[in-house]
Amino acid sequence: MDVMLLLKSIAGLTFLLGFLIFLFLYSSRTKKAAKKAEKKRSYTKATPPKEPTDFDSLAKIIRNKKSTADELQHALELLVKYHGTIPKKLGIRVHPEFYKYSEIMLRLCRHPNTNKELIINFDRELEKKNPEYVQEINDALTKGLNSRGV
Repeated sequence: MDVMLLLKSIAGLTFLLGFLIFLFLYSSRTKKAAKKAEKKRSYTKATPPKEPTDFDSLAKIIRNKKSTADELQHALELLVKYHGTIPKKLGIRVHPEFYKYSEIMLRLCRHPNTNKELIINFDRELEKKNPEYVQEINDALTKGLNSRGV
């Protein structure tokens, strides 16, 4: 009787082991198939190029003398949208980040394809988002306009 119980237990454990191996292999195949299908979809799906929104990429567009007025306007809109807030002043001194915005204003004023609408809109939006920097923004605008010459 002990031998019969031992044989039934071995047969049951063998069957259970086979079933678990089957489940393991079946689940790994479905995961692989899902990954392959996802790769196929990602290759066939046309993803539009992501426009740059970091400060340096937008500043590079503004620095480029060959940028059109539309490219400048789009870059300025993104700049104000994502990087429009200048950090708070350090006492009476401006934050070092402000000098980046001052350079952008200067470059914008001197750009060959700029126009008054671009300059005025950028000035207004920057002043609206940073009321404590109004005087400094106006000084940067004055420097930029004076650097244009006549």
